[in-house]
Amino acid sequence: MNDHQESEHFSYERQWDEIETMLDKAERKQNQHFLEMQRPGMDKKTRIAHMRNYKALEGVVKSLRWVLGDKDVSHPLE
Repeated sequence: MNDHQESEHFSYERQWDEIETMLDKAERKQNQHFLEMQRPGMDKKTRIAHMRNYKALEGVVKSLRWVLGDKDVSHPLE
């Protein structure tokens, strides 16, 4: 059995406001990375790091929206 299938590893004690707060923080952080990518004169390595973080947070935001029941997110892995 995988770790994610063993229920003793999960507390199921998260409150909706905690999830909403995490979504807000993830969206803000994603926006920061987007704005940083737009800055002129940035070296390629730094721009790629911001792009990578932006894309990673895109998955986080989609998953949190799915957990909260966003009707525009049918499945976070699609």
